[in-house]
Amino acid sequence: MSLQSILATDATLRPSARPYAPTKRRTPAASVLTPISRVELVQCQVSANPLNPRSGSSVASTPRANLPPPPAGLPARPDAVLNAPPANGTVSGQKRPRRDLVESADEARKRWREGDVRTVADHYNARPNTDREARVDSPIIGLKRFNNWIKSVLIGRFGRREGDAGPQIKVLDLGCGKGGDLQKWAKAGTDEYVGIDIAAVSVEQARSRWQGLRGKRFPAEFYTLDCFEASVAPLECECVGLANNPLPFLVQDSIEEVLSPVLVTRPFDVVSMQFCMHYAFETEAKVRTMLENVVRYLKPGGIFIGTIPDAQNLFEHLDAADPANPLVFGNSVYSVKFDAREHDSVYGHRYTFYLQDAVEEVPEYVVYWDNFVALAAEYGLAPRFQANFQTIFAEEQEDPYFSNLLRRMNVMDAEGNAEMDEDQLDAAMLYLGFAFE
Repeated sequence: MSLQSILATDATLRPSARPYAPTKRRTPAASVLTPISRVELVQCQVSANPLNPRSGSSVASTPRANLPPPPAGLPARPDAVLNAPPANGTVSGQKRPRRDLVESADEARKRWREGDVRTVADHYNARPNTDREARVDSPIIGLKRFNNWIKSVLIGRFGRREGDAGPQIKVLDLGCGKGGDLQKWAKAGTDEYVGIDIAAVSVEQARSRWQGLRGKRFPAEFYTLDCFEASVAPLECECVGLANNPLPFLVQDSIEEVLSPVLVTRPFDVVSMQFCMHYAFETEAKVRTMLENVVRYLKPGGIFIGTIPDAQNLFEHLDAADPANPLVFGNSVYSVKFDAREHDSVYGHRYTFYLQDAVEEVPEYVVYWDNFVALAAEYGLAPRFQANFQTIFAEEQEDPYFSNLLRRMNVMDAEGNAEMDEDQLDAAMLYLGFAFE
């Protein structure tokens, strides 16, 4: 039947009944029967699109604006009257209370908190696990390399440096993400490692990265767990992380039920929380749960290290914000939007954070440092070190080992020129590093 005939009638073109019998194959026939893995499922749904300027690709056809749009913000924190029914518990014209309209303040706050947890877990589940070449193409590769150098400094100072003599170390990595620090721990002399994260897909990707480590691999275990709130965690399932299929939640085991007695017979030398501890500061209960999980298996004299946003720096930026948008600040690579400048508690002071090619408008919470130190003391943790990234860089670049590492990690070239531009540098200086004993 000709094309003209098909267009002129309602006829349907049917394929011929020839059997499928290819004469040339590029892959074995059995390869099409291999199920797609959870990691591949997420990667294919969130992979970079070179035609989409928001995908983070370096070859996007549409240029980005000079400034990123401010984060849209998150739903307002519920107060005591959120969804409250009339005083008599009924709706006009009805004799019985509408149960779907009756919600206590505690229930409203719990629903609100779980929404924030879902947002964070969904975000990190959906982040693609890019290979080395793709990571180099990131528009903020200089910032990422600098942050990795900072973490290497903390691990080197308070773990064990590559080449040092001494015993091997056992590491508990809370908020391990996709396993980006595994190579750092390998160089530090780690002989046993446990990684835990709330994002199930990230945990699978961390396990895959560990399996691909070159040379002798240290023993490692990986678990999906919310280390801040033992009663709520994302359900690990095949559909996890998809934007149109939000994470189901379930009652989970606590950390002592997840880690087997054999695994914790020898206590941990180091507990690490990199760029994640601030999520706990939604409530005091979450911070206390986090600290309990830090110290539960940490040996006497053991070290707790981490990196968090620097509250002082955040508020200095906020004080200098545009009066037309007094709760928003940022530059071409990041933006921050506070719910409010003042807050009636040292917990739950929320803002929305966006970082190009890294963080997509997720809720974060201010860590008031003095309060954290006082609370940590209740759990036997004493501060050994605290400094913002600017101070760490200024001091540690003079150390021969870390100075050489700056160049090996391509943070700076042989002439001392940084890979970062000024906007990336400003984003990096929002953070501080710490160590407790």
